[in-house]
Amino acid sequence: MSDQDCGADCGHDNDNDHGPGGFILPQRPRRLRRSSASRALIRETFLTPGDLIAPLFVIDGQSRREPIPSMPGQFRLSIDQLIQECSELHSLGVPAVNLFGYCTTKDASGTEAWNPDGLVQRAIRALKDSVPQICVQTDIALDPYTTHGHDGLLIDGEIANDESVSALCEMALSHAEAGVDWVAPSDMMDGRIGALRMALEQTGHTGVGILAYSAKYASAFYGPFRDALQSAPSSGDKKSYQMDPANSREAVHEVTLDIEEGADVVMIKPALAYLDIISQVSDMSQVPVAAYNVSGEYAMAHAAAANGWLDLESVMMEMLISIKRAGADMILTYFAKDAAMVLNR
Repeated sequence: MSDQDCGADCGHDNDNDHGPGGFILPQRPRRLRRSSASRALIRETFLTPGDLIAPLFVIDGQSRREPIPSMPGQFRLSIDQLIQECSELHSLGVPAVNLFGYCTTKDASGTEAWNPDGLVQRAIRALKDSVPQICVQTDIALDPYTTHGHDGLLIDGEIANDESVSALCEMALSHAEAGVDWVAPSDMMDGRIGALRMALEQTGHTGVGILAYSAKYASAFYGPFRDALQSAPSSGDKKSYQMDPANSREAVHEVTLDIEEGADVVMIKPALAYLDIISQVSDMSQVPVAAYNVSGEYAMAHAAAANGWLDLESVMMEMLISIKRAGADMILTYFAKDAAMVLNR
């Protein structure tokens, strides 16, 4: 560009101080990206091991560490192996685990879910004895314990809401008696947060937190998880109680209800396809917000990496920072251990 081509408002004084393109830019954002030091100074979002919660699968037996084919690097762990895994996670700075039980004693009502000597109840006691510093959270839903694979009680072909809530309260109380720190109801029944809070308060378990799956969508990303627990529904689907992926206002409504009913933390599940929901909830919530980086998201990254299509570590960290950037205060993720190792380098 010549001086005579330059308009009166070009912002330079016609001296020979043009850039290589023959013009001056008043703003050059790339200046702040030129070095790793500069990038560190302007970084807006930070991820630490303390932001992560590790979902873990518990199985009966001794010295069992069964690989889950659809979730590379994840295992069904007997309680002795679970203790070892939690010790390693704690040493890496991961503050919490969320337990899911692999149940082989199933019936139509899921009664094993509130067996005081059940697998998850025993795992809670063992962890609080062996790794007392770690926050132990447990899934509250009936699908791993029922022959039909639904999160609530199936009565006359329908998921019966209020009867299911009563059963979930029994389950949560059995976990509270075992010493759990937080219960995490993932069932999506109406009114269960209020019922759980009342049940915990009335039985003296006032210190037990509720991590509510407040906006849990009827997602196709749960397949590997259901494989891990053999908990897929034997008939029908879960669309009558989990949320329609097309809806966002409904998510805000569900979150609002759970906060009013006594949730200590609200959660969005899945995470990556619902970053907009995480952001909306983060803007309006008066309590901390969690997000679940679910099994399908984890499995997709591993499958693509196994084919040489992407770098697993880079994608893992980009996934997690995107969830944190969207507004999540904590992230349930099967990447927790690997990500903590990267963050501790």
